[in-house]
Amino acid sequence: MSTKKRYVVLLVEDEKTLSSIIIDTLEGEDFSTLQAFDGREGLRLFLEKRPDILIADVMMPKMDGFEMVNKIRFTDKTTPILFLTARSSIEDLVFGFELGANDYLRKPFKMQELIVRVKALLNRVITDKNTQPVFSIGNYMFDSVSQTLTMGNNMEELTHFENEILKRLCLNVNNVIEIKSLLLYLWYDDSSYNRNSLHGYIHKLRKFLSKDESLKIINVRGIGYKLVCLTGDR
Repeated sequence: MSTKKRYVVLLVEDEKTLSSIIIDTLEGEDFSTLQAFDGREGLRLFLEKRPDILIADVMMPKMDGFEMVNKIRFTDKTTPILFLTARSSIEDLVFGFELGANDYLRKPFKMQELIVRVKALLNRVITDKNTQPVFSIGNYMFDSVSQTLTMGNNMEELTHFENEILKRLCLNVNNVIEIKSLLLYLWYDDSSYNRNSLHGYIHKLRKFLSKDESLKIINVRGIGYKLVCLTGDR
C-alpha cells in the first residue's frame, strides 16, 4: 500500500467544460481535487479545506480571481497559487503577482504544461519547508514566512516576489546568484520583460535595506546579484 501523499488541488474555474478537463487531468496524475465555479465559492472552499495548491481563473462571477486571492493572502502567505487567464496585458500579470500569485498560465494552454507548473510549485513548497525561515542580516530580521523585514520598530511587508528574491539572496550571502537562475526560479522564463521586473524588485529591496550601511545588494555586471553583509550573517 502506497504511503505517498496525495496533494489536494482546488480548481476555481467558471468555464465548466474546461474545468472538467482540468479535473480529469489532475486526477489522472494522482492529485485529489476540489472544484468551484465562482470566486465566492472558491474562497469558502479554500478556507474550509485548506488545499495544497490553488488554481484559479481571473475572470469569474460573484468574485473575480484577483479579489479572491487578495482575501486569501490576508491569512495565508504560503499556499501556492496559479492563475489561469485569457487576459494578456502586462498590467494584469503584474497585478496578480503583486497580490501574491506564484505563477500564471495563459489560455489556451496544454494540460501537460499545467501539470508541470503545478508539480514545480509543490516542489518549491517542499524545498522551502526545509529552508531556514527567519534570517538575521545586519540590523534587520527577515521572516520569509510572514514576508516581513523588521528593524527596530520599523517593519516592511514584502510582496511575494520581493520576499522570494530576498530569501534567495539571504541563502547565498556574499555569493553571486545568476540572473538567469533567479528568473527561471521565479517565472520559469528569462525573457527581457522579466529581467526588467527583477531589476525593479532589486531596486525596491535596496531601498528597504538602506537604513543599514553594512548591507548592499551588488550588481555583478553581466552575471547577477549578491547580498553583501559586512557584519556577517548572524
